[in-house]
Amino acid sequence: MSELVPLPSQSPEVEWPTSDWPQGAPPVGFAEPEHPENLGKTHAVAVIWRGRLVHERYGASHGPDSKFISWSVAKSMLHALVGILVRDGKLHVRARNDVPEWQGASDSRRGITLDQLLRMSSGLFWREDYVDAGRSDVIEMLYGEGKDDVAEFAANFPLEHRPGTFWSYSSGTSNLVSSIAKRAIGATDVASYIKFLRRELFARLGMRSARARCDTAGTWIGSSFVFATARDFARFGHLYLRGGVWEGEQLLPEGWVDYARTVTPGSASDTGHYGAHWWLPPGDEGMFSANGYAGQYVLVAPVRDVVAVRLGESTAEEAPRVLEWLRTLVTRFPKSG
Repeated sequence: MSELVPLPSQSPEVEWPTSDWPQGAPPVGFAEPEHPENLGKTHAVAVIWRGRLVHERYGASHGPDSKFISWSVAKSMLHALVGILVRDGKLHVRARNDVPEWQGASDSRRGITLDQLLRMSSGLFWREDYVDAGRSDVIEMLYGEGKDDVAEFAANFPLEHRPGTFWSYSSGTSNLVSSIAKRAIGATDVASYIKFLRRELFARLGMRSARARCDTAGTWIGSSFVFATARDFARFGHLYLRGGVWEGEQLLPEGWVDYARTVTPGSASDTGHYGAHWWLPPGDEGMFSANGYAGQYVLVAPVRDVVAVRLGESTAEEAPRVLEWLRTLVTRFPKSG
């Protein structure tokens, strides 16, 4: 396994963006790459370079105050929430899960660890594919029989592989993680869960626009639903670019960001590799990204001290090209040092 690229620290000359983003200019000669038609609709682009907002663009009828859906970018925010609970000693990634439906003495799912859930290597059966066998488990969870209690729906799936031996992307897994976080928090309803999430994560970063959606059972649907502005998505990316530090405080446990960007064995795909609720795109620059359905991306580029956000509407065929376009945009910024 290759050594992780070091994460850059915040310059003491640059204010943290908790209140407002410090403004700056892009490198001389910078120009956004051509945006071909086969990328779908781009509603927002925001680029942070060396801690400053240096490039921003919005599509028709959108602007800095427009909120956009995260889709699976929320999974990476869920990773941050788990990190806060690990920091406070309320969760341990190597510990067995506490999913109530799995605690029978003969239930082989009982031994699945939080780490395996975060890495999508639990071995649980799940169909994330929207057309596979005429049924999509994720659609059924979000909009069908599972919508009122997404975690209970996901908990009813059997093991297909021995835990830790097989990687398979699963939104159901993320909502199980969210339910584990809910119990660790001691949240008993929607209000108490959201209050904790806002106080401990969103408010600390100044993500004033961010709104998370819970199901009827009071579980944040951490697989899919946060609504926020492009600038607030950039704040979240900036937390990870800075190694979990915010305003000089270690908000996430030391090493938690490295944990997110360490490759999960067997996770190679066209999108790159998977870490722990973060993606690791192809390439040798150590970039890592929070990816969402329809081409939502928060791309973190340590060697260039850049966070790049793209929000829009793209098809499954277009979305990988969006990521490549975003990578091209990032490489138009010089390497640090």
